[in-house]
Amino acid sequence: MNTAASVITKTRAQPQLQTNAKKKHVGILSGAFNPIHNGHLMIAEQVYEQLDLDKILFIPDKIPPHRGISRYIPKVSVDDRINMVKYGIRDNPHFELDMTDIDLGGVSYTYETIKRLKKRNPNTEYYLIVGYDMVENLPKWSHIDELVKEVHFVGVCRKGFEKKSDYPVLWVNTPVIEISSTVIRQRVREGKSLKYFVPDDVAWYIKDKGIYKK
Repeated sequence: MNTAASVITKTRAQPQLQTNAKKKHVGILSGAFNPIHNGHLMIAEQVYEQLDLDKILFIPDKIPPHRGISRYIPKVSVDDRINMVKYGIRDNPHFELDMTDIDLGGVSYTYETIKRLKKRNPNTEYYLIVGYDMVENLPKWSHIDELVKEVHFVGVCRKGFEKKSDYPVLWVNTPVIEISSTVIRQRVREGKSLKYFVPDDVAWYIKDKGIYKK
């Protein structure tokens, strides 16, 4: 394949089919969200703004495929992860929780998620937000050749990363925020503050439920 990449600077991405002016343009940010944090929210907001999307869907995984079924042991319940997403996005009118992967059950494969979303909303163009490390692994994704025909990949640029891929990727520049769910869980175990790592409501929920203490 030929390398295909472009950098977005505050302009609506072109839909695959331009004949229907009523199409909606919706971003997707999926993951374990264990927990959701300010890095997730910053990336979603930047993609929403720079691509001029209608909204961003936050889709929690049931079981992340890259961790494997036998090795994946949830640190918290699915309900807790869902509730943390709800608390994290509730003050943003263009962020929305989507339960597609939870409803599908089992391992969360992006191809199945997109098929379900497009069947439910055939008049919507979807933009899947992926990190630079995920872009490098696209050749290993399940049904990748079919998937690139069904969804726009949006690559989140990181410092020192070369913007290239053998697949069509829309590159969006975002501020570098060195926050990870792993670091947040570690901070909780060490009794440290989560201020500015997660939204205040998420920090309250984690403390109130006693999540990540062990």
